[in-house]
Amino acid sequence: MRTRAAVLCATAAVLAGSVTAVPTAEAAPAQPAWKNCGTSDYPTLQCASLEVPLDHTNPSGRQITLALSRVPHTAKTSQGPLLVNPGGPGGSGLSLAGFVATALPKKVAAQYDVIGFDPRGVGRSTPALNCSPGWFGRVRPDTVPDTPAAEEAGLKRAQSFAASCARTYADVLPYIDTISAVQDMDAVRQSLGAPRISYFGYSYGTYLGAVYAKTYPTRVHRLVLDSVVDPTGVWYDDNIGQEYAFDDRHRALMAWIAKYDARYKLGTDPVKVEAKWYAMRAALAKKPAQDRVGASELEDTFIPGGYYDGYWPYLAEAFAAYVNAGKTGPLVEAYDNFAAVDSSGENGYSVYSAVQCRDAGWPRDWKRWQRDTWAVYDKAPFMAWNNTWYNAPCAFWPAATRKPVNIANGKLPPALLFQATGDAATPYHGGVTAHRLLAHSSLVVEEGGGNHGVTLSGNSCLDRYLADYLTDGTVPRGSGMSDADAVCEKSPDPKPLTAKAASTSSRGSTLHGMLGFRR
Repeated sequence: MRTRAAVLCATAAVLAGSVTAVPTAEAAPAQPAWKNCGTSDYPTLQCASLEVPLDHTNPSGRQITLALSRVPHTAKTSQGPLLVNPGGPGGSGLSLAGFVATALPKKVAAQYDVIGFDPRGVGRSTPALNCSPGWFGRVRPDTVPDTPAAEEAGLKRAQSFAASCARTYADVLPYIDTISAVQDMDAVRQSLGAPRISYFGYSYGTYLGAVYAKTYPTRVHRLVLDSVVDPTGVWYDDNIGQEYAFDDRHRALMAWIAKYDARYKLGTDPVKVEAKWYAMRAALAKKPAQDRVGASELEDTFIPGGYYDGYWPYLAEAFAAYVNAGKTGPLVEAYDNFAAVDSSGENGYSVYSAVQCRDAGWPRDWKRWQRDTWAVYDKAPFMAWNNTWYNAPCAFWPAATRKPVNIANGKLPPALLFQATGDAATPYHGGVTAHRLLAHSSLVVEEGGGNHGVTLSGNSCLDRYLADYLTDGTVPRGSGMSDADAVCEKSPDPKPLTAKAASTSSRGSTLHGMLGFRR
């Protein structure tokens, strides 16, 4: 997620892990000129753009453009803007505004102007990054480097991505980071004429929201964080934690498949089902399905199942068809649906790399990466090397790095956090850690749940706490005997596909399509 370091150095606004808002003498940004951009799903959606400084310490310098969306409030009394973010870094939030406004109870949504935005570098904001078009081409090398030559080839590939970013965006990379995005959010607040904003973020968006709250604590009305990043592990340690957690979640999928052996005929023993999956992986490494899905692409296809169990029935069908009948079509279809990367995905990966590599220091000694990844692989092989190569450009990133933000905050109104105990992308301890650092916050736990992004996804218990909080700031308070202030039962596991289920889309699948992966 990484030479021209001298060219790309920028003045950091973060010292010793703390954040200071950069005061400027500039006038408030002009109010956005909203235009209708409604769709059949979100007919009241409006769109606009906003110019902000590339470098917020130089407000009269080069300007960039943020793409915004809005569903206006309809109640007589408004609680002001509710900014929403799907995570990433690199996720587009334009459609999320429509989704959130539709998924919340009408009486709650009516009280807010729900504001979506593409963070700097993302989507319809300009410039939009794409460091290396075609980077996720057909059939990449196996992620697991079984020879020194294979590992060296992987290193050269990662280094080439970082170098391509440096060549293409030398003047921009020093300003693609969480701190700059937070300052953009405050520019959005100013342009809306709001003294305070509310914020609702998923995944990486929880860190973005927590950093905004640390930087501008008196400008926060409500703060909702769903599937919470561990702010003490940004970002190298957090990624290692993910690798263990995704392996656990992959094994949960294998156990689910074993439970439905009558449908999938892959066996009733989860260990043996998992062995068949790895045998499939080995076969695809030798002969990719339709010259499109090799070992690396197979991992890419099944990683989304670690984010959302609604994908499990589709992944199981593809797995069974390949193992039991040698059919490659369902596997390629699953890859196309869940893992194939288009230009939007390339943009997302470019911003992901730029932000994560810039936000915090990463090891520059590859031996550290190598040692840590093999240690994970020995116990949790599913995503170990896949995730390492995904982040490896950070070992070579050209822009100088910032220090992670200490989000500890005693100046906020009560915040509301949501966390599933089995979340792989943001493991449970991250929610607990953030809860402890955010004074007066409340933590609502989905006990036994494994999905990433749990509110507005079909769990009525979680959604009631969310609606109550957004209505009047009510938060649950626990007894202090546990980390959780409230506990909800997990959403039911999925069932194997039926003809009706295969042709319909749930609210959960809609949300998770917006949240994306690697978030």
